[in-house]
Amino acid sequence: MEEAEDNLQEAFITIFEKIDQFKYKGSFEGWMKRIVINTALQTYRQKNVLNLVEENYPDEVEVEIDENDISLDFLLRIIQELPERYRLVFNLYVLDGYSHKEISDLLHIAEGTSKSNLSRARLILKDKVELSQQQKNAGLL
Repeated sequence: MEEAEDNLQEAFITIFEKIDQFKYKGSFEGWMKRIVINTALQTYRQKNVLNLVEENYPDEVEVEIDENDISLDFLLRIIQELPERYRLVFNLYVLDGYSHKEISDLLHIAEGTSKSNLSRARLILKDKVELSQQQKNAGLL
């Protein structure tokens, strides 16, 4: 959490320092979003988190859940528990709407690595959701 706050603070400093570089082409929100994402990516690059391992996983992972059984807080928590390399690709693809091509360019990885890391993230999340549902059905939660 502190790292996210630090990244956000650094991003806002950059935004204020470079506000004169905004050319009014596209939305201001989009320009700011790009700075925030690039700031976070730079932090990850410095930590060598982005040395991702090529893994082969299925392209699509289906998860059947009852939306009433899973809280948003639970979903956010299990996303935050993902290993950093998987969480980064998952967030960029699912939450920020980047394509695998864009992710590969941003992270300097192969598109296949982006795809396999997304699949691995989805498998981990699926397993955690299913375990939670099993525990809830068994009366353990």
